Amino acid sequence: MKKKGGRDFALDFLIHSLAVVLASFLFAASFPNLLFVNGFPLLAWIAFVPVFWLVRRIGWTASVLWGAFYGYAAYGLYNYWLSVFHPLAGMIVGIIYLGYFALLFPLLKAAVVLFPRKGYIVQLLIWVAYEYLRIRGFVGYAYGISGYSQWSVLPLIQIADIFGVWGVCALVVFPSAWLAGGFEHGRSGFLAFLQRESVSLAVWSFALIAAFAYGFTFQVDYSGAPSKRIALIQHNTDPWRGGITAYRENFLTLKRLSEEALAQELKPDLVVWSETAFVPRLYWHRTYRDDPDSYVLVKELDDFLASTTVPFLIGNDDGRKEVSASGELERVDYNAAILFEAGVEKTVYRKLHLVPFTEHFPYERQLPVIYKALRDADTHFWKKGSEATVFETAGMRFSTPICFEDTFGYLSRRFVRAGAELIVNITNDAWANSLPAQMQHATMAVFRAVENRRTVVRSTASGQTCAIDPNGRIIAMAEPFTETQLTVDVPIFTARRTLYTWYGDLWAWLFIAASALALAGGVVRNALQRKA
Repeated sequence: MKKKGGRDFALDFLIHSLAVVLASFLFAASFPNLLFVNGFPLLAWIAFVPVFWLVRRIGWTASVLWGAFYGYAAYGLYNYWLSVFHPLAGMIVGIIYLGYFALLFPLLKAAVVLFPRKGYIVQLLIWVAYEYLRIRGFVGYAYGISGYSQWSVLPLIQIADIFGVWGVCALVVFPSAWLAGGFEHGRSGFLAFLQRESVSLAVWSFALIAAFAYGFTFQVDYSGAPSKRIALIQHNTDPWRGGITAYRENFLTLKRLSEEALAQELKPDLVVWSETAFVPRLYWHRTYRDDPDSYVLVKELDDFLASTTVPFLIGNDDGRKEVSASGELERVDYNAAILFEAGVEKTVYRKLHLVPFTEHFPYERQLPVIYKALRDADTHFWKKGSEATVFETAGMRFSTPICFEDTFGYLSRRFVRAGAELIVNITNDAWANSLPAQMQHATMAVFRAVENRRTVVRSTASGQTCAIDPNGRIIAMAEPFTETQLTVDVPIFTARRTLYTWYGDLWAWLFIAASALALAGGVVRNALQRKA
């Protein structure tokens, strides 16, 4: 084998670096970002061409290194706002995706080594399998799933009620894998590749046309559905900043905006405050009264709620004393949503899927150094809830994914299967002070509406407070970073139970099984060929 000289190595390094930079930019630009507030969804269809092209050019060892580089660069650019969330958040997410892609690139390399002609198809299977697997478990994180880039292409994303977001992912990623397979051979080789691989291109084209045809034909008609009037309160502050004085000012803003909503000629059926909008622990201070100032503020809230007949849903830290593993009583905190009727606490939902590292870290004994670093960085750990609560009030049944819980399809599906007719997300993204961060979050909620054919409403601290119809169309949105209330009539559509609601992420598991079988089959086939 001919060794490369220093000049060739330097040129290759420069070309590969440019490929990673280009791929990182295309990936980040596909989603809401600083340049395109709504994202540039067309870029997603070619965003991974440099990735698949690079994998074909490099060796096994280099694939680990370049994969790590791409993972860190792509998510550093896309999730630039994470460092504001927590001093360690940006670094932790960067390291996680550095590791993910250091593993993924060799698998993508194996696909083209084991299948020289059809490797791009195996790469597609692997990519979609990876996108699903990375939302699972403790470090599950749904930001950056390729299909979410298409949130505004309504006819295309209607297939999510069958396949979830994973069907959209497959359609979006295929062109990148296919084009990279052709570009590997230059201009003349590409024409030969086009002739040889025209069948797969035709199948993808047919699937894309069928997806659009389905989207135009099968959007639901909810005109005959009953409606409910929901007041979504956006107080435009990060409720956790400051002490009791700031908490009082925030409460007065929430109260004023709520009174504006209640003063309308048509009163709302429900008023919704965002995630931990009211910080002092309601149950704790009513019960233990260990902080007089906080108790006084809790009493003011209780008096206000008792003065109205309209139900309120309020985000709060549900602090209680519970028996620990050692048998002692200790305080535990739940990130909760609490429903009040005439000032009386009726139902509580406690967050099921906590944010890794910054809300939850179950490895104190195994990784004490990391645990201590998180604690020293003033991390607020919560306890996980256990029930997919369905609230009932004002003639409707709804569930409340909290914060980034609305980015996971399995959770909203679980709520709907439990009987939720409406999805009410409460969120606080104010800490980021970033419109792209808020839009990235909101655009994923669009898929929860389509997957289950349920209306989704979002009450947020600073944006994006909005209502999304069962077809994924945003029908109302408050101006971000303003003190406002958004009162909107939304359909309570329950006439259709979708295949996604029934079977969930089945198609994602099929991609996992197909990619694993393909790689295993390729290894066995190559081994038998070497023996022959």
